[in-house]
Amino acid sequence: MTLSLDSIAIPDIHPQAPLSGRKARLSDIEAIHELIGYWAARGQMLVRSRALLAETIRDFHLIFAEAHGGQVGGLAGVCGLHLLAPDLAEVRGLAIHPQMQGRGLGKQLVEACEREAREIALPALFAWTYQQVFFEKCGFTRIDKTHLHPKVWSECQRCAFFENCNEIAMLRVLE
Repeated sequence: MTLSLDSIAIPDIHPQAPLSGRKARLSDIEAIHELIGYWAARGQMLVRSRALLAETIRDFHLIFAEAHGGQVGGLAGVCGLHLLAPDLAEVRGLAIHPQMQGRGLGKQLVEACEREAREIALPALFAWTYQQVFFEKCGFTRIDKTHLHPKVWSECQRCAFFENCNEIAMLRVLE
């Protein structure tokens, strides 16, 4: 059985499957593309092309569900840390498999990005989101879009929704 909307389909994952995390590999591009595409098709996030995923594969942290209960395993969650400037990185592409939501995986992935940011002494994280409450629980604060770093805007100009963006800007200053 698969969950689908139009041509976007992702395999079922047993909600009690054992989980493991790691950095993404090139062989993960298709699974990442499908999971992000699943939510993008529902208007919950922006789609990422396979080419963009390949260019930024080193940005992504993954959580996998192992095979369990007669179901195959698969990608349970993904989140990327994309360096924008020496003082700012974007937490992007956060997607959790619908059968794995409510287990804290999103928070774990954001925390993995935060750990990585602290390792390189990055002072702040930024996110575009439709999920303000979730990011507030992760320590982010809503900010006015007009206060964004110029590098953020150069990335935004490539987006199809640039003129009509309705995402919320969030910032997390790292101590």
